[in-house]
Amino acid sequence: MNREPVSRELFDDVMVPNYAPGNIIPVRGEGSRVWDQEGREFVDLQGGIAVTSLGHCHPGLVGELQDQAEKIWHLSNVMTNEPALRLARTLCELTFAERVFFANSGGEANEAAFKLARRYAWEHYGPEKNEIISFTNSFHGRTLFTVSVGGQPKYLEGFEPAPGGIHHAEFNNLDSVKALISSEKTCAVVVEPIQGEGGVLPADPEFLTGLRELCDEHNALLVFDEVQTGVGRTGHLYAYEMYGVEPDILSSAKGLGGGFPVAAMLTTASVAASLGVGTHGSTYGGNALACAVAQKVIDTVSQPEVLKGVKARSDKLRDGMMAIGERYGVFSEVRGAGLLLGCVLTEQWQGRAKEFLAAGLDEGVMVLVAGGNVVRLAPSLIIPDTDIDDALARFEAAVQKLTGS
Repeated sequence: MNREPVSRELFDDVMVPNYAPGNIIPVRGEGSRVWDQEGREFVDLQGGIAVTSLGHCHPGLVGELQDQAEKIWHLSNVMTNEPALRLARTLCELTFAERVFFANSGGEANEAAFKLARRYAWEHYGPEKNEIISFTNSFHGRTLFTVSVGGQPKYLEGFEPAPGGIHHAEFNNLDSVKALISSEKTCAVVVEPIQGEGGVLPADPEFLTGLRELCDEHNALLVFDEVQTGVGRTGHLYAYEMYGVEPDILSSAKGLGGGFPVAAMLTTASVAASLGVGTHGSTYGGNALACAVAQKVIDTVSQPEVLKGVKARSDKLRDGMMAIGERYGVFSEVRGAGLLLGCVLTEQWQGRAKEFLAAGLDEGVMVLVAGGNVVRLAPSLIIPDTDIDDALARFEAAVQKLTGS
């Protein structure tokens, strides 16, 4: 095995250039702290983009992975395995769902959800009922189907022709949905309870309630993309609970594995019946290692004290970032829910979110962006208060330098 030293420059020599990673290479993490090759320490408010839900190298996850690794790693879907069955049972017990399909990523979970929605309509109402309504600025994955359902044309550029039968309404505008929905043609409405990549923009409660009513009226399925909002991120196990609106299909990934690649599509028994034997599949979906780790994540995150702790940490982080925003005139609001927060830049700083990310790294704190106008935070759900304090101090130092204050 080649163990020669590697650097950021090697990325440009050997990797497809679809990413533009920063100059540091993290090599070790513990909790909400990360260290790079030079030993520099960072407080992690990125969470792997809402993925490392219990921080880095959580002892419970490490133990579960090691334990399962000594039993069995992978079979195939020609047969099932114990961790997959246990995890599916747990997800059904804790949510609206009655059936689960496992995959490896949010894009795959959404691909399965959209295929299921079309096939369900095809079986029950005929081939003409195949249209999907999504929303501008939404994000649902990078497969050709999911990027087409997503409402950001930049991600589709150069990959056309896109799959047909997809329409985009305006997020939080129920009238725009009413103008598009059709009992004869619409098979599903797909929505993020909080638009993540689109700027950490929460849905209005009456908007989601209205979508549920419209779907019922037009025999369409309501699909919630909870890839980013799920698994405790909002202070609820899934965000639909916060809104009191049940979808017909829900996609889950990111935080579900705490950093191990795993995803799930949750649905009801009647809808699931349309994916009969051979209609869809995944080589690695339901992998024993992934499901064992995800089981530990769900068992931990679903505890009332953990979910309550998310809300308390949210208040602390939100208040701290808003105070920084007011002192330096950089944020107009901090929106979102739980530990998915978006710090919206003031007019003076519009389009410069990446500068805050870079300035934060220089001061030892890792933040995210959501478009050019929002600094996004998605840390571990159990980040210690002391780490939040440290992160806020480091971020304030970054903002102070950036603004020249």
